[in-house]
Amino acid sequence: MPEEIEIDTDKLREAIDEEIDKEGGNLLRGIALSTALFAAMAAIASLEAGGTVNEALALKTEATRLQAEASDQWAYYQAKGLKAAISEAEKNSWTALEKTPPADLTTNAQRYADDQKKSKQAAEKLEGERDEKGKEADHLMHHHHFYAQSVALLQVSIALGAVAALTRRRLVWVGSAMLGVVGCGVFAWAFFGG
Repeated sequence: MPEEIEIDTDKLREAIDEEIDKEGGNLLRGIALSTALFAAMAAIASLEAGGTVNEALALKTEATRLQAEASDQWAYYQAKGLKAAISEAEKNSWTALEKTPPADLTTNAQRYADDQKKSKQAAEKLEGERDEKGKEADHLMHHHHFYAQSVALLQVSIALGAVAALTRRRLVWVGSAMLGVVGCGVFAWAFFGG
């Protein structure tokens, strides 16, 4: 019986395990680094999303307050219009009786017309301010939606990174990285220009 060549498989197995660990270690380090970066971006995007929605709500509240003030001015405008109409009716009653109307009826009618004009200007000014606040709030809400989308993409990217780390699948990590880059891009677009 010929002597068999003895191969030290223990050393071979150790060398193979070291290569697997080395490759897996690099992959895990890459996954950990990219996931940490995406988590940091998700936190920043989340803060921006919260900040923009809070600011938009404050502006909408201010717009509502301005609308209430404008409504008050329009009510005042209508009240002065009614007073002017009553004053005019009184004047007509005097004239119908072929008597000279008291001078204060004419004075009151002019005062009511002047008050009406002022309240109309005030109401229109308040409505203009309301519209500006509303537009600004809408603009912020537009940005908020993109920040929220960015957060969602980054969170899915982080979850895929965890799956990649558990399965040690490079393709899953690549998918995670691509989603993370898209999420960062959406964040940058909202932050710098959108």
